[in-house]
Formats: sequence, structure tokens, C-alpha cells
Amino acid sequence: MYSESDLEAAVAAGAMTPEAAASLRAYVATRSASPAVDEEHFRLITGFNDIFVAVAAAILLFALGYIGWSIGPRIEGGPSPTSGLLVAGAAWGLAEFFTRKRRMALPSILLLLAFVGGVVATAGFGLVLGVGPELVEHNKMAGGFSAAAAGAVGAGAAWLHWRRFRVPITVAAGAASVAGLVMALIASGLDTGPRDPVFLGFLLLLGIGVFLFAMAWDASDPRRETRRSDVAFWLHLLAAPMMVHPIFRLLGLADGGASAGGAVVVLVVYAIFGLTALAIDRRALLVSALAYVLFALSRLFEQAGAVELSLALTALVIGSALLLLSAFWHSARAMVVKPLPEGIRAKLPVLDRAVVPAA
Repeated sequence: MYSESDLEAAVAAGAMTPEAAASLRAYVATRSASPAVDEEHFRLITGFNDIFVAVAAAILLFALGYIGWSIGPRIEGGPSPTSGLLVAGAAWGLAEFFTRKRRMALPSILLLLAFVGGVVATAGFGLVLGVGPELVEHNKMAGGFSAAAAGAVGAGAAWLHWRRFRVPITVAAGAASVAGLVMALIASGLDTGPRDPVFLGFLLLLGIGVFLFAMAWDASDPRRETRRSDVAFWLHLLAAPMMVHPIFRLLGLADGGASAGGAVVVLVVYAIFGLTALAIDRRALLVSALAYVLFALSRLFEQAGAVELSLALTALVIGSALLLLSAFWHSARAMVVKPLPEGIRAKLPVLDRAVVPAA
């Protein structure tokens, strides 16, 4: 399966004319009986060799991490910054071949995550060793600042990786590092935790910020024909759980104690997410909230007396609804998008497009 980034690179390299790329997109859209703009293309694997290389790279990185843990200075009974350093160095070196030269999708994603994760681990564990594990353990503010500093270093590492390799997921990795930095500062500064409503509120605001950032990338490519669309895909995938989890946790669903009324509210919220997903042509919101909706609908069936069949009925309803939505996605999008003001529609992925070269 080709990706829009592949076509963009082929056109830039002169291997294909813009007209030929547009014709290929139109042909693939005709075969799938769906406009290409609604297919939400992104490349994960190009063949089994992607899986083979990813597995081999994961084994090598694990081995290097274990060696670093064994030979380097480390927190007593805990990890060593040497592990992260070896993993990050190896991930960058492997990316020079498998990402920059071979352009392999799955290994590139794995190596990017390993590089950023290794840098964050090196910075975080190195700071803990530097200031002393006892201080970090007994001083929440010191721990928060250490985590924030590690997040800042991770964001810088993601930026360097993007400048070198241009892997679409890199921007999302950098955004995640920045979000981790902010949440660490909030947690330490306000003495709050993951279950606290204040913490969840800030996480929700950050999720909305990442969502708007993703929409900015999407708005710059409404035809979904450049690498910017792939970047937006991963940003939406990051933003979705950051928005979904705080909302449903604040509704009490994450603790398993939702009432029938709360379950109805969850379904209404999911319907709003569905309309938003249709408008922006991104399915990440629907997938991220799926577990909460399954639980909420199951609670409703239990309240109705179908205790033994609640799980099966829930799966039947949700599965059927999502399959129907997928089958008629384009028609449903048209119903949602066409009534919107022209200014908003101009920033959304186009419903239909002529087969002309993208700018």
C-alpha cells in the first residue's frame, strides 16, 4: 500500500509527474468506491520485511538497554541512564539506514520512539542520579522538575530527529514530550495527581491544544495529498486519549461506578465525538472512546435487566453501528459538513475533489 508521503516523495524526486500522481489517487479511489480523501491513508508496513526488521531492531535495542543497565551507574534497584543512552544512540544509527535510505515505515516508527524514549530516560534518570534519589523521592517538586526537564530534552530530541528524518510520527512524539513537561510542572506546582479533577482538567486542555495543532496541519492540506496529512494523523491519535480520558473520568466512568444517567451522558458525548470525527474525517476520537462507551452501554443493558447478555448486546450494537458508519462514511460526512459555514468547510478535508495536481 502506498502512502501520500510516498507519492509526494516520488513527485519531488521526479519519478512521477503531479498529473500521474493525481490519476493514481483517482484510480485507487474508484476501485475502493470511496473518495480518496476519505480513506485516511497512512503507511505502517510495506511488506513483511518491515515486520522482520522491526522485530530484529527491537531485540537489538532490548539487548543494548539491558547491557547499559548492567554496566552503567544506576539508581539502587532501578534503571540506569546508560541504558537510555545506548538505546537512543543505536536507534539514531539504525535510522540513518532504515529510515533515511530505505524509508521503511514500521522500523522508522519503532526507531523514532526508541530514540525519543531513550533520550528522555537518559535525561530523567541522569537527573535523579545527579540530585540524589532520596531528594526526588521525598520532594514532589524536585521530582516534578526532573520529569519536566526530561520532557523538555525529549521535545528537543524529537525536533532534531524531525529535521534529519522527517518521520510523520515525530511531531506527535515531540508534542507528547511537551505535554509531559507541562503536566509534570502542574503536578508538582499544584501538588495534584492523575485522579485529581484539577489535573484532569489541565490534561483535557492540553488535549484540546494538541487537537487544534493537528487541525492546523490538516487545514494546510485539505486534499490529504502531502506529508502534512500523515503528521496530522499521528497528532490526532495523540490528542484523542488526552481529551477522552479526562472527560469520562470526570463523569465517574473510569472508576466503574457510573449510573444509568451517567451512561446516557457518556453516549451523548460519544455521539458528539462521532459528529466531530465525521467533520474532520478522523476516526481516532471514535476508537479512543470505544472502551468507555462499551462499558456505559453495558451498564444500560444491565439496568434494563439483561445482565447475562449485557456484554454480548453491547458488542452487537456498537459493532454494527461502527460497521454501518464505516460503510456510509462519505455520505454521513456530507450530511455533517455541507450545513457548516463556508469558512469552516474550507479548513476541513474536502468531500469531493477533481483529479488535478495538488499545489
